[in-house]
Amino acid sequence: MARRKSKRADAEAKKPKKKPQKKPAKKPESEEVDVELEDPDISKLLASSADMVVSTCMQMRSWENVLVITDPPTAEIGQALYEASSRISDRVLMVMMPSTSQHGDEPPAPVADLMRRQHIVLAPTRYSLTHTRATHVAARKEGARIATMPGITLDIFTKGGMTADFAEVKRDITKVGGLLRKKRNVRVTSEAGTDVEFRIDPRKWKLEDNGILSRPKQVSNLPAGKVFIMPREGRMSGRIVIDGSWDSTLLDEPLVLHVEDGMISHIEGSSIADEVREQYEAAAERLGPKEQELLWTVAEFGFGMNPNARLIGNVLEDEKVRGTCYFAIGDNTNLGGSASVGIHVTGVLRDPKVMIDDFCVLHKGDLVV
Repeated sequence: MARRKSKRADAEAKKPKKKPQKKPAKKPESEEVDVELEDPDISKLLASSADMVVSTCMQMRSWENVLVITDPPTAEIGQALYEASSRISDRVLMVMMPSTSQHGDEPPAPVADLMRRQHIVLAPTRYSLTHTRATHVAARKEGARIATMPGITLDIFTKGGMTADFAEVKRDITKVGGLLRKKRNVRVTSEAGTDVEFRIDPRKWKLEDNGILSRPKQVSNLPAGKVFIMPREGRMSGRIVIDGSWDSTLLDEPLVLHVEDGMISHIEGSSIADEVREQYEAAAERLGPKEQELLWTVAEFGFGMNPNARLIGNVLEDEKVRGTCYFAIGDNTNLGGSASVGIHVTGVLRDPKVMIDDFCVLHKGDLVV
């Protein structure tokens, strides 16, 4: 087959209008970790991380079709991944698309179509493509290996969780997975006030977010390192106190989510609670009545397994921090659920205690492996 050359295609998609949202301000410490573009070593750091992604994480081969999806906020990282991929395969395509509006939004149709035709998809984008139909079809039906990097920054791409030994992370996740077999009842508590119980199907733990994507149909974030599952729908009750981060914000004060029958019934938390309500009200405007009823579904539960990840106010790295756990609210269809609501946002808990039947997985930040 003839060599495929790089193409930057502006993929335009019609987007429904919605009222403007306030975006929460980040705490100063999350700003301190930014990598400056003027850093003379940044090109070397980018190249080194990109080479690690394509060689170690994706185990790319010379004959594979590769698609790099990027957008303006992540263009430098997309370019680095394209160049690293091109050193291995001559069947590499890069697409520049407009940033979507929120996590879970579908990419433009031309991008989704290209995803289906690849062996490997690398997606450093502002918002997550993980929980989209495009990713589901490309991976589960067509067999693509997909690494998504929602909200990736130069700092995250070159430091912290991306510097982990992913072979070791994979071994630890496999070991924990073995300990979770046949266990169905989960209780999460914390000194901050979390006390929530729910049921799971132990066969549905997701153990593939380990940084090694060598087999068809695998989908993982990078940086990787978490174990997660969909709670049984309608079977969760209690209170979740998010005291680490919400989406891309380190929290000064907790966000309290009250849960009844697997749905968030009401939330507390001063300014952050108002911002979360606005975020989900904007998402509801694009849904029909039946979908709106499922908007506040507790869609996902998981805990971090990456020893190098940092809690910095970016969900891509925050939910991987070893010793934390997280809950995500919204769309759960990528995990086999019925809440097709087009938004999926994560909150991270510091120092929780996680009991699964009689097995203590986490206790005050210590992971049992």
